[in-house]
Amino acid sequence: MRRATETDRARLNDTFAALCRIESPSGRERACADRVTEELRGLGLAVEEDDAGTAAGSDAGNLLARLPGIRPQSILLCAHLDTVPPLAPIDPVIVDGGWENAGEGILGADNKAAIAVLIELARRFAGREEPPPVGVEFLFTVSEENGLRGAQAFDTSRLSSEFGYVFDHASPIGGIVVAAPTYDQIVAVLHGRAAHAGIRPEEGRSAIVAAARAIAAMPLGRLDEHTTANVGTIAGGTATNVVPERCRLEAEVRSLDDARVAAVVTEIVDHLHDAANDGECDLDVTVERKFQGYRSKPGAPQIVAATRALEACGYEPHHLVTGGGADANAFQAAGLACANLADGTQRNHEPGERISVDALEGMLEVAIALLDAAAEVVP
Repeated sequence: MRRATETDRARLNDTFAALCRIESPSGRERACADRVTEELRGLGLAVEEDDAGTAAGSDAGNLLARLPGIRPQSILLCAHLDTVPPLAPIDPVIVDGGWENAGEGILGADNKAAIAVLIELARRFAGREEPPPVGVEFLFTVSEENGLRGAQAFDTSRLSSEFGYVFDHASPIGGIVVAAPTYDQIVAVLHGRAAHAGIRPEEGRSAIVAAARAIAAMPLGRLDEHTTANVGTIAGGTATNVVPERCRLEAEVRSLDDARVAAVVTEIVDHLHDAANDGECDLDVTVERKFQGYRSKPGAPQIVAATRALEACGYEPHHLVTGGGADANAFQAAGLACANLADGTQRNHEPGERISVDALEGMLEVAIALLDAAAEVVP
């Protein structure tokens, strides 16, 4: 297949920069969804928006567009519309061969780089005499950053793809995620008794002290090669002169081993109960599975096709085991084989987020090559 031209690359960079300037934190993806819809419809593609916004807590739904291929089979290519909160204006600039934010916030390459690549891939084939070797189903999801909510709310029965890809692992191009964790979230609220901290402290029951004792006893950090646990937020109290009657904390456990997740969650909840009892506090605790983990075999079609595509573009494919989740988790759980590919971004979610021009353009080359590779492996 013909490689991307200089015009293709220039347009890709322009599209990427324009997308980055559109703020789209989780729950507020409307402007970005409208821009993607405008781009795709301008290419002659029909764009369908579902009602996932309600379930996902977003002002937009997931977008689906289709591009027919030479063969009747198709593959899914997916990117998410949302970013983590930007916290500062986004002004994309090229510094030393890479895109950065001139301000003090994120760039939004996670996942605007993938969105730009998919738009330019669609532009390459839409309305031209030469269709892609296989059909493409383009999916743009909402609310990925806050728990894969858009992908989980998407009805995968609407897809006809043999398998799919997301480009959402912040590491050098060439990586193919073959294992991702199961993730459980724990939310605990401790209820104590308020009292004047300087006059009647003995009558109070501190919910914050109980929470602190529970946290001190919890197994946290990296527990083994494939398991982590963390307390991410804690909030409580009303004033320094009041024994705090309420404290809320959020924690998580991730592991490639479901049994290990269950065991660590149980231990954390037990420590919460023990600390609440010792502090004479009441406890409300909920555990929610945010997403299910998966493992892919090296010989799975989506892994084989990705390997061939990367090799064809001069990259050295390598398998990754990650502690992060992506929309691929949701699709795997729904029964659609899906691989998460490294997208070349650096320091995602941080003010120093960056992606090199070479990586951005390389991702487009890989996406083009994926269509040829998929045509070789689909039934």
